[in-house]
Amino acid sequence: MALKHHYQFCFGPWNISEGQDPYGPTTRPPQSFDWKLSALKKMGFDAMMFHDDDAVPDIDSKSVAQIRKEAKELKKRLDGEGIAAEMVAPRLWFHPNTVDGGYTSNDKKHRQYAIDRSRRCIDIAKILGTDLIVLWLAREGTYIREAKDGRRSVDLLVEAFDAMLAHDKRARLAIEPKPNEPMDHAYIPTIGHALAIAQHTRDPKRVGCLIESAHAILAGLDPSDEIDFACSFDKLWSIHLNDQNGLKYDQDRPFGCTNLRSAFDQIRTLERNQYGKNGEYVCFDVHPFRTTKVEHWTAHLENSRRTFLLLLEKVRSFDEKAARSLIANRDYQALDQLVIEHLMGN
Repeated sequence: MALKHHYQFCFGPWNISEGQDPYGPTTRPPQSFDWKLSALKKMGFDAMMFHDDDAVPDIDSKSVAQIRKEAKELKKRLDGEGIAAEMVAPRLWFHPNTVDGGYTSNDKKHRQYAIDRSRRCIDIAKILGTDLIVLWLAREGTYIREAKDGRRSVDLLVEAFDAMLAHDKRARLAIEPKPNEPMDHAYIPTIGHALAIAQHTRDPKRVGCLIESAHAILAGLDPSDEIDFACSFDKLWSIHLNDQNGLKYDQDRPFGCTNLRSAFDQIRTLERNQYGKNGEYVCFDVHPFRTTKVEHWTAHLENSRRTFLLLLEKVRSFDEKAARSLIANRDYQALDQLVIEHLMGN
């Protein structure tokens, strides 16, 4: 019998990637958005994540009226398929105006471009039926520290966030921190930084966070601790589960494929905090290996969900009473073995 649970699952069109990396070309032919939407529906996922230009392609070349028209057409398609829009994120790291950052660019005109595009993103999200705006602050940093004033950059970020919050009184901003890549150092590298800067905004209650497993690992942190920290402030509004093999480039490996125990801990923490009970989604920000054949193109997504559900069974069948007894006796060595043997099926 299938395990009963409350979780809803999600991914984005970029998670069905073609295999290109910084060192080589694509290994699979490109597929249309319609194909990807159909794949999501076929696999039984509940929602799709969007960048603003996933929802409205070539967004910078279109009028506000055209953007709204195309967003409404997409909403109608999503409703017809029974698929929700989980979030919309402004893609600010591709445009020439964001070479030196968007909100923290040293060029005032470029900062204004980033804010204006973010406002259009919020309009799209509202039409698609979500109030969640995800901010991956990809180029909000600098390659050399002398090029920008870090304190001024914090002020500029707050200025941008305030403009977004004022644009729509219902919009929520979920900051997705990452310590590196594409910048070697980012201004908001961890959940602690994200929640701290939220307090400077005009409406801190509407500024929260999104945790990605790999980003926490790249910061030298434990993803489950980051989850607990965000939940202690009721600020975990979305989560991207994946895996990461050490402090390298952002790998977006299938969930649980590198560190099964860490994946177990993350789900245990989500369960403990009742994540998802208020409608939050479990998103898999994972990519197929470059070697993946076309016929296996979506396996990484199905496998990530399958691993999640198998580990959810492990979490729910874990002997919490025995664990509490060992903790009370400070017998952490035995607790360690209890976890290991439980994951091994003993």
